[in-house]
Amino acid sequence: MSLLTDMMEPFVMLDKRSVSDGLGGFTREWIEGAEFQAAAVLDNSTAARVGAMQGLTSLYTVTTPRNINLQFHEVFRRVRDGKIFRATSDGDDKATPKSAAIDMRQVSAEEFALTE
Repeated sequence: MSLLTDMMEPFVMLDKRSVSDGLGGFTREWIEGAEFQAAAVLDNSTAARVGAMQGLTSLYTVTTPRNINLQFHEVFRRVRDGKIFRATSDGDDKATPKSAAIDMRQVSAEEFALTE
């Protein structure tokens, strides 16, 4: 165990799908997908705080094991408190090499509200 893995907790992917409304149209709903381990840390840098004062959503850095590759705009929920996040970068952009002792991948994310 390392400090990095000790910080990780359960998250679950949220997938958006279209379902028939029975009247010839459709509605969209969010369903739970795969569960994975991650650590989400609030970005409280000066730039992030200034952005929050200007109405931007809270920004986070989400760290996962290398085998979890979150992609831009994927939506996921932290199980502990139900907080929902949307990735704002690609997991391909920031990962440790396979030869590294530390097994991690990171994406930036924002708080997100589910809509249709």
